[in-house]
Amino acid sequence: MIALLGDDRGHRSHQELNALRPQLAELGVETEWVPTDSGFEISSYDGVWLVPGSPYADDAAVIAALTDVRERGIPFLGSCGGMQYAVLEWTRNVLGSAATHAESDGAGEDNAVAALTCSLYGEERLVTPVPGTRFAGWQPEPFVGMHFCNYAPTAEAVMALEKIGVVVGATADDAGAEVLEFPDHPFYVTSMFQPHIGALAGAPVHPLVRAFVSAVLARR
Repeated sequence: MIALLGDDRGHRSHQELNALRPQLAELGVETEWVPTDSGFEISSYDGVWLVPGSPYADDAAVIAALTDVRERGIPFLGSCGGMQYAVLEWTRNVLGSAATHAESDGAGEDNAVAALTCSLYGEERLVTPVPGTRFAGWQPEPFVGMHFCNYAPTAEAVMALEKIGVVVGATADDAGAEVLEFPDHPFYVTSMFQPHIGALAGAPVHPLVRAFVSAVLARR
Protein backbone atom coordinates (compact mmCIF):
# COMPACT_ATOMS: atom_id res chain seq x y z
CA MET A 1 0.00 0.00 0.00
CA ILE A 2 1.28 3.44 -0.97
CA ALA A 3 0.37 6.39 1.24
CA LEU A 4 -0.58 9.50 -0.71
CA LEU A 5 0.51 11.71 2.15
CA GLY A 6 -1.26 15.02 1.79
CA ASP A 7 -4.57 16.81 2.06
CA ASP A 8 -6.99 16.27 -0.83
CA ARG A 9 -8.38 19.74 -1.46
CA GLY A 10 -9.80 19.06 -4.90
CA HIS A 11 -7.09 20.99 -6.73
CA ARG A 12 -6.32 19.92 -10.27
CA SER A 13 -3.15 18.25 -9.02
CA HIS A 14 -5.21 16.17 -6.60
CA GLN A 15 -7.78 15.35 -9.27
CA GLU A 16 -4.95 14.09 -11.45
CA LEU A 17 -3.65 11.94 -8.59
CA ASN A 18 -7.07 10.36 -8.17
CA ALA A 19 -7.18 9.67 -11.91
CA LEU A 20 -3.78 7.99 -11.64
CA ARG A 21 -4.76 5.60 -8.84
CA PRO A 22 -6.47 3.00 -11.11
CA GLN A 23 -3.36 2.94 -13.29
CA LEU A 24 -1.20 2.29 -10.24
CA ALA A 25 -3.52 -0.52 -9.21
CA GLU A 26 -2.94 -2.08 -12.63
CA LEU A 27 0.78 -1.95 -11.89
CA GLY A 28 0.19 -3.91 -8.69
CA VAL A 29 -0.01 -1.31 -5.93
CA GLU A 30 -2.96 0.07 -4.04
CA THR A 31 -3.01 3.65 -2.80
CA GLU A 32 -4.85 5.62 -0.16
CA TRP A 33 -4.98 9.24 0.84
CA VAL A 34 -3.41 9.85 4.25
CA PRO A 35 -4.37 13.30 5.58
CA THR A 36 -1.44 14.93 7.31
CA ASP A 37 -3.48 15.66 10.44
CA SER A 38 -4.93 12.14 10.77
CA GLY A 39 -2.54 10.74 13.37
CA PHE A 40 -1.20 8.22 10.84
CA GLU A 41 1.56 5.63 11.35
CA ILE A 42 3.75 6.00 8.27
CA SER A 43 5.78 2.84 8.89
CA SER A 44 2.71 0.73 8.13
CA TYR A 45 2.98 1.63 4.41
CA ASP A 46 5.12 0.02 1.72
CA GLY A 47 5.81 3.38 0.10
CA VAL A 48 5.09 7.06 0.66
CA TRP A 49 4.33 9.74 -1.90
CA LEU A 50 4.35 13.21 -0.34
CA VAL A 51 2.02 14.91 -2.76
CA PRO A 52 1.67 18.58 -3.75
CA GLY A 53 -0.44 20.94 -1.68
CA SER A 54 1.76 22.65 0.90
CA PRO A 55 1.58 24.09 3.42
CA TYR A 56 0.03 20.95 4.81
CA ALA A 57 -2.65 20.69 7.49
CA ASP A 58 0.04 19.40 9.88
CA ASP A 59 3.53 20.36 8.75
CA ALA A 60 5.14 18.91 11.88
CA ALA A 61 3.60 15.51 11.19
CA VAL A 62 4.95 15.64 7.64
CA ILE A 63 8.49 16.38 8.81
CA ALA A 64 8.28 13.56 11.38
CA ALA A 65 7.04 11.18 8.68
CA LEU A 66 9.95 12.14 6.43
CA THR A 67 12.38 11.32 9.22
CA ASP A 68 10.81 7.85 9.52
CA VAL A 69 10.91 7.37 5.75
CA ARG A 70 14.59 8.29 5.65
CA GLU A 71 15.61 6.19 8.63
CA ARG A 72 13.49 3.12 7.81
CA GLY A 73 14.33 2.95 4.12
CA ILE A 74 10.71 3.26 3.00
CA PRO A 75 10.50 4.03 -0.75
CA PHE A 76 9.67 7.71 -1.10
CA LEU A 77 8.57 10.03 -3.87
CA GLY A 78 8.05 13.73 -3.23
CA SER A 79 6.50 16.09 -5.77
CA CYS A 80 6.52 19.91 -5.59
CA GLY A 81 5.71 20.46 -1.89
CA GLY A 82 7.06 16.96 -1.28
CA MET A 83 10.42 18.04 -2.65
CA GLN A 84 10.43 21.22 -0.59
CA TYR A 85 9.70 19.44 2.68
CA ALA A 86 12.26 16.72 1.98
CA VAL A 87 14.88 19.43 1.66
CA LEU A 88 13.74 20.92 4.97
CA GLU A 89 13.95 17.57 6.77
CA TRP A 90 17.37 16.65 5.40
CA THR A 91 18.79 20.11 6.04
CA ARG A 92 17.55 20.15 9.62
CA ASN A 93 18.15 16.55 10.66
CA VAL A 94 21.05 15.37 8.49
CA LEU A 95 23.02 18.58 8.00
CA GLY A 96 22.00 19.94 11.41
CA SER A 97 21.34 23.39 9.98
CA ALA A 98 18.45 25.78 10.46
CA ALA A 99 15.97 25.48 7.60
CA THR A 100 12.74 27.40 7.18
CA HIS A 101 10.12 27.68 4.46
CA ALA A 102 9.40 31.17 3.21
CA GLU A 103 5.74 30.37 2.54
CA SER A 104 4.94 29.39 6.11
CA ASP A 105 7.78 30.99 8.08
CA GLY A 106 8.32 34.18 6.10
CA ALA A 107 11.35 35.29 4.12
CA GLY A 108 14.58 35.00 6.06
CA GLU A 109 18.28 34.21 5.85
CA ASP A 110 17.68 30.62 6.96
CA ASN A 111 15.15 29.86 4.22
CA ALA A 112 15.97 26.50 2.63
CA VAL A 113 12.84 26.97 0.52
CA ALA A 114 12.13 30.39 -0.97
CA ALA A 115 9.83 32.04 -3.45
CA LEU A 116 10.71 31.50 -7.08
CA THR A 117 11.78 34.61 -8.97
CA CYS A 118 9.46 33.48 -11.73
CA SER A 119 6.34 31.67 -10.51
CA LEU A 120 5.84 28.26 -12.09
CA TYR A 121 2.22 27.93 -11.04
CA GLY A 122 0.41 26.34 -13.99
CA GLU A 123 3.58 26.55 -16.08
CA GLU A 124 5.25 24.02 -18.36
CA ARG A 125 9.03 23.82 -18.67
CA LEU A 126 11.37 21.60 -20.64
CA VAL A 127 12.91 19.24 -18.08
CA THR A 128 16.37 18.00 -19.02
CA PRO A 129 17.69 14.85 -17.31
CA VAL A 130 21.33 14.95 -16.20
CA PRO A 131 23.29 12.17 -17.95
CA GLY A 132 24.55 9.43 -15.66
CA THR A 133 21.94 9.95 -12.95
CA ARG A 134 19.34 7.43 -11.85
CA PHE A 135 16.64 9.68 -13.20
CA ALA A 136 18.26 9.75 -16.65
CA GLY A 137 18.24 5.96 -16.56
CA TRP A 138 14.46 6.02 -16.23
CA GLN A 139 13.82 9.06 -18.44
CA PRO A 140 16.78 9.69 -20.77
CA GLU A 141 15.21 12.29 -23.03
CA PRO A 142 14.08 15.84 -22.21
CA PHE A 143 10.33 16.24 -21.74
CA VAL A 144 7.77 18.88 -20.90
CA GLY A 145 6.89 18.92 -17.21
CA MET A 146 3.93 20.68 -15.61
CA HIS A 147 4.41 22.74 -12.46
CA PHE A 148 2.15 24.28 -9.84
CA CYS A 149 4.89 25.78 -7.70
CA ASN A 150 5.55 29.24 -6.35
CA TYR A 151 8.37 28.05 -4.06
CA ALA A 152 11.44 25.85 -4.45
CA PRO A 153 14.59 24.80 -2.59
CA THR A 154 17.21 27.52 -2.70
CA ALA A 155 20.38 27.05 -4.72
CA GLU A 156 22.33 27.28 -1.46
CA ALA A 157 20.29 24.50 0.15
CA VAL A 158 20.78 22.27 -2.88
CA MET A 159 24.53 22.92 -2.92
CA ALA A 160 24.79 22.02 0.77
CA LEU A 161 22.93 18.77 0.15
CA GLU A 162 25.11 17.94 -2.85
CA LYS A 163 28.11 17.97 -0.51
CA ILE A 164 26.64 14.96 1.34
CA GLY A 165 25.81 13.04 -1.80
CA VAL A 166 22.46 14.36 -3.00
CA VAL A 167 22.39 14.32 -6.80
CA VAL A 168 20.59 16.74 -9.13
CA GLY A 169 18.86 14.40 -11.57
CA ALA A 170 17.32 17.00 -13.89
CA THR A 171 17.17 20.74 -14.45
CA ALA A 172 14.87 23.27 -16.13
CA ASP A 173 14.83 26.99 -16.86
CA ASP A 174 13.45 29.04 -13.94
CA ALA A 175 13.32 25.96 -11.70
CA GLY A 176 16.95 25.08 -11.12
CA ALA A 177 17.02 21.56 -9.66
CA GLU A 178 14.01 19.71 -11.09
CA VAL A 179 14.88 16.33 -9.58
CA LEU A 180 16.86 15.46 -6.46
CA GLU A 181 18.12 11.93 -5.75
CA PHE A 182 18.94 11.38 -2.09
CA PRO A 183 21.71 8.95 -1.04
CA ASP A 184 21.93 5.89 1.21
CA HIS A 185 18.33 4.91 0.60
CA PRO A 186 16.61 2.30 -1.62
CA PHE A 187 14.46 4.97 -3.30
CA TYR A 188 14.22 8.57 -2.18
CA VAL A 189 13.60 10.87 -5.16
CA THR A 190 11.87 14.22 -5.41
CA SER A 191 10.72 16.38 -8.30
CA MET A 192 9.60 19.95 -8.91
CA PHE A 193 7.48 18.92 -11.87
CA GLN A 194 4.36 16.89 -11.14
CA PRO A 195 4.73 13.49 -12.85
CA HIS A 196 1.07 12.55 -12.45
CA ILE A 197 -0.27 15.46 -14.50
CA GLY A 198 -1.89 14.04 -17.61
CA ALA A 199 -3.61 11.12 -15.91
CA LEU A 200 -7.01 12.75 -16.42
CA ALA A 201 -6.34 12.76 -20.16
CA GLY A 202 -5.20 9.14 -20.14
CA ALA A 203 -1.46 9.77 -20.39
CA PRO A 204 0.79 6.79 -19.58
CA VAL A 205 2.35 6.51 -16.14
CA HIS A 206 5.49 8.63 -16.02
CA PRO A 207 8.80 6.68 -15.80
CA LEU A 208 9.58 8.32 -12.45
CA VAL A 209 6.34 6.99 -10.98
CA ARG A 210 6.98 3.58 -12.53
CA ALA A 211 10.41 3.48 -10.89
CA PHE A 212 8.84 4.37 -7.57
CA VAL A 213 6.24 1.61 -7.94
CA SER A 214 9.00 -0.89 -8.75
CA ALA A 215 10.83 0.08 -5.56
CA VAL A 216 7.62 -0.34 -3.53
CA LEU A 217 6.97 -3.78 -5.01
CA ALA A 218 10.56 -4.83 -4.35
CA ARG A 219 10.29 -3.82 -0.69
CA ARG A 220 6.90 -5.45 -0.23
